[in-house]
Amino acid sequence: MIDTHCHLDAAEFDADRDEVFGAARQGGVSAIVVPGVAVDAFAFQKIVVERYAGCRAAYGIHPLYVPKAEMADLDVVRDYLKQGAPVAVGEIGLDHFVPGQDDARQAEFFVAQLKLAREFDLPVILHVRRAVDSVLKYLRRYPVRGGIAHAFNGSEQQAAAFESLGFCLGFGGAATYAGSRRIRKLLATLPSTAIVLETDAPDIAPSWLPGGRNSPAELPRIAAELAQVRGASLAEFIVQTRENACRVLPGLGK
Repeated sequence: MIDTHCHLDAAEFDADRDEVFGAARQGGVSAIVVPGVAVDAFAFQKIVVERYAGCRAAYGIHPLYVPKAEMADLDVVRDYLKQGAPVAVGEIGLDHFVPGQDDARQAEFFVAQLKLAREFDLPVILHVRRAVDSVLKYLRRYPVRGGIAHAFNGSEQQAAAFESLGFCLGFGGAATYAGSRRIRKLLATLPSTAIVLETDAPDIAPSWLPGGRNSPAELPRIAAELAQVRGASLAEFIVQTRENACRVLPGLGK
């Protein structure tokens, strides 16, 4: 299994990161993509991905960290994209859910990082919360080589639009809740080639850990629940989602 979105460098794992990683590996998680959120965290993020086998980095400025960012930080992103063989630019995008955000400034940083992805010919890992149409608008203006729309919760039409642009859609803990009818219906009807697994650990805890700390070690159980929603064999679902992840993030195979 590949966890395509896990903040293993987050402070929530400082006390037991070795144990968390070991449990994930023992459960069958062979690769973990660790996305960046802010330039002052890149150095430790790089240490984490180099320490743990199968971990790969993406570097980018998360939209909710844009208020504390400076334009010069984009040069830092560029510097990190030059080293360490990152698999993507990310986590980048737009967030129209949290009130009080400067949408124009978010868009400025998003566009700048899409241009970096084009410069380095890298896919992107997208944050699209309540901003799917806006993100798609910018992707059409500044096309990149695809990637992943993380924590996808859009419509079938929006999903198809991402697929047409070379993206897969990330599903994880949110789809394990029986009450998440919209996400589960979408998950059940998408083409098998459109889906990748993720945890977003330590966030988006699954239904058996409501309000708790999520972990990459939960991915096997999440995968089993998602396969059941699709009416698919778990083994086939794992193989397909792994193939999908390696297709949209080719650096995983290097």
